[in-house]
Order: sequence, then structure tokens, then C-alpha cells
Amino acid sequence: MMQIKAMVTGIAAGTAVGTVCYILAGSSARQRRHLRHATGRALRAVGSMMEGMSDMIR
Repeated sequence: MMQIKAMVTGIAAGTAVGTVCYILAGSSARQRRHLRHATGRALRAVGSMMEGMSDMIR
């Protein structure tokens, strides 16, 4: 079970980082700040979701 959680978390983090890198290539400083904030919130949401799923499985 833990391997699946780690794999999904890794995929989500990799996708987020890839998206950020792609968008940062052509963004202004203000857009970058907003994107970093939104990405942090998205990663926390994914972490919370994985915690909830983990608790449901147990």
C-alpha cells in the first residue's frame, strides 16, 4: 500500500514541477509568484487527498 501512495505522490509532484517549468519559461515575475503560490496549494491538496485515501483503506 505504501508503495502505491509514494508512486502517486511522486507522479503528482513530477507533473506539478514539469508544468511549473513549462509555464515559467514565458511568464512575468508577477505570474511566477502567483504560479508558485498556486502550485504549493495544489501539492498540499494532493497530500491531503492521499492522506484521506490512506485512512479510508485502513
